[in-house]
Amino acid sequence: MAKKNVKTNVLDHSKAKIKLLNEYLKRYLNIITNDGYTERIKIFDLFCGEGIYEDGNEGSPLVIMRVVKDLHFINASKNNRIPPIDCHFNDLDASKVEKVKNIINEKSLHHFSYGKLDFSSNDYSDKIQQLSQELPKLRNQKAFIFIDPYGYKHIKASDFKILLSQDNVELLLFLPTQFMYRFDSNGTPESLKDFVEEMVDYKSWKDPNNVWEYVDQLKNAFRKYLGNKYFVDTFTIQKDPQTVFCLFFFCSHIRGFEKMLEAKWKIDVEQGKGWKYISNQDSLFLDQKTNPLEEKLMEFIKTGDRGNGDIYEFTLRCGFLPTHAVDVFDSLQKNAKLNVLDSNEEKARKGSFYISYKHYKNEKNKVKFKLI
Repeated sequence: MAKKNVKTNVLDHSKAKIKLLNEYLKRYLNIITNDGYTERIKIFDLFCGEGIYEDGNEGSPLVIMRVVKDLHFINASKNNRIPPIDCHFNDLDASKVEKVKNIINEKSLHHFSYGKLDFSSNDYSDKIQQLSQELPKLRNQKAFIFIDPYGYKHIKASDFKILLSQDNVELLLFLPTQFMYRFDSNGTPESLKDFVEEMVDYKSWKDPNNVWEYVDQLKNAFRKYLGNKYFVDTFTIQKDPQTVFCLFFFCSHIRGFEKMLEAKWKIDVEQGKGWKYISNQDSLFLDQKTNPLEEKLMEFIKTGDRGNGDIYEFTLRCGFLPTHAVDVFDSLQKNAKLNVLDSNEEKARKGSFYISYKHYKNEKNKVKFKLI
């Protein structure tokens, strides 16, 4: 069987990467275009590639344009006006950018009413510098940045800190973690060492046993470097048992973070790896593996006075959805392991958890949780 050409055919992990981008953008743009505040949205694809592969699969530029086009058609059919959505595609290879431009035109994926459409063939570091000057000038506008580099040599964590500092940016980064892990385990090259050392002291960098531990270590390094103001999570893409790649998501707004997690969990469920909650209390087997979210939530409640807003944020930071926390609390309450108290310190109505963005900062429905 002929071996797939990476440059001309989209591999399985690339399909998963593009699918996550598609699912997230649909959620993100639907919220932002209807928030009554945002006047313009800007999408940047800094390593856009050619846009389409020889086998017919579409890359990130076409996926982005289709989401934007579909959103405009849906809203036009309802006579809803939405903010303009500007799309900017960049790649150092000018011939690739030209192909993207031609394909978008051939497939009629853009209309001037959608927003501006720009192309460039600048070096990545130059684009970061340009964006660092442009983003602070945006007023009542939001930006989404997709970074899918041809490696990691020129990528720096400080780039993300610069981009995220404006609080109007969300960022999705693809890293070849499989190759990074392999290099890290077999004599670390200077470029990889520099990448890590910008975030943490390399002397404290543990030698991971597998690529999954490596991904977790990178995620925790990003979190420590950026601080609690920002939300960071991962979506791992496993091509085969030995090959794992990873998308890292960064944002400063908890609602956008929840939408990314929803996109991630939708794909997990479709692939049969999603949320399957089995209560530890219901287990008849002593060696039943502890449900990870249940364990984390119980420990979190034990160590402080926790309200529904605290639980909502904690659950998301653990990479789970509010519905997952509700599943856990339903079981704990059913098994007489959890008390839910209202603002008067009285037992709340059964199932009154109020774990959602709607109730995150809302003083009207406040409850707190106590383990029995």
